Amino acid sequence: MRIKTWVLIALIFLWGFPVAASEEKLLVAVAANFMVPFAEIAAVFEKESGWRIEPVFSSTGKLYAQIINNAPYDVFLAADEYRPGLLFKDGLCEEPFVYARGEIVLFSEQSDFCARFADWTEAVQSDAVKKIAIANPETAPYGAAAVAGLKDAGLYESLQGKYVFPQDIGQAFQYASTGSVQAGFCALSSAMTDQGKKGCYLPVKQAPPVIQAACVLKRTQNREAAQGLATFLSTQAGIKIKEKYGYR
Repeated sequence: MRIKTWVLIALIFLWGFPVAASEEKLLVAVAANFMVPFAEIAAVFEKESGWRIEPVFSSTGKLYAQIINNAPYDVFLAADEYRPGLLFKDGLCEEPFVYARGEIVLFSEQSDFCARFADWTEAVQSDAVKKIAIANPETAPYGAAAVAGLKDAGLYESLQGKYVFPQDIGQAFQYASTGSVQAGFCALSSAMTDQGKKGCYLPVKQAPPVIQAACVLKRTQNREAAQGLATFLSTQAGIKIKEKYGYR
């Protein structure tokens, strides 16, 4: 009788494993610019893999700081190549790979804003534009790209009184899309969302492209699933979602 009881307990324990696995999750650190496309990517990956994705969105610099302070992320999707490169150099992640190339635009929630100016340089110098959102260039690569574009156009210093510096590029879009500022340097991907399409944007050709790298962190306890998510970013399904939001 005792043997049968232990066999039953063992079977229950083994049968429980698939249930536990289906409840397992991947904790993914995601750069703020990639919030909307990643939500779609995660939904498709969850359906195909059975894994639950729990993303944390913030600036790349903040996420990097959390990772080196032992935050339990499985995968890191940055908005630059630099910080994943540092993690790789320090032995904290697998070899990084480029998953997206984004770009900076000047966005306004006013649908007629772009028609009033020849280009973005004229717009930012206009008296009608009193405040301009730029993501913190110290922690947000898109903010750094915006500053580089301003400097290349010879405008950075002369517009100092207009700048507002939210912490990440998602917040920069929030400021611009709600009219808290007249314009904001935002990711093209944000301008291509449903909310973004209510306003308009001007290309910022002087700003460098934002090359975004990702990596699987070595501390992950779910290496196969984490690698699966990393691989999914380069599948046709993943590419299609990225292209929808202007990524190359």
